[in-house]
Amino acid sequence: MGLSLVGGVVAAEECRSDSVSLKGDWGSARFSVEVADDPAEQAQGLMHRTSMPMGAGMYFVNQRPRSTSFWMRNTLIPLDMLFIDAQGVVKHIHHNAIPLDETPIPGGDDILTVLEINGGLAARLGIKVGSLVRHPAHQSYAPAWPC
Repeated sequence: MGLSLVGGVVAAEECRSDSVSLKGDWGSARFSVEVADDPAEQAQGLMHRTSMPMGAGMYFVNQRPRSTSFWMRNTLIPLDMLFIDAQGVVKHIHHNAIPLDETPIPGGDDILTVLEINGGLAARLGIKVGSLVRHPAHQSYAPAWPC
């Protein structure tokens, strides 16, 4: 569990299923997420939504690491997609996926999770390949940034 300074008091930073933390030489960020970890939730994704709060996202969790690809069918907002391996390392970022575009967006092989956030946000925050991710989904894979 990480520690953070809250109101002058050191507090434990929880590792929770409804949030994803990222860090790198660019700094750190935390997103409140909806988890999509079954086929129905993953198929629905962020389809038909007209907006998403800046600090929010959707976290897709595969049953095991695998080759992963996405598209933007029925997705109305531009998204950044962060493709993450089992150890919680960002392996690929697709910036500003085009709404409604059905062209496949390959994320790579051995991907366990994918974080979708508002388009342009990864670049604005400086998030890049090699950033570390903390979420309970990575716990059984010797994560680079454990809970």
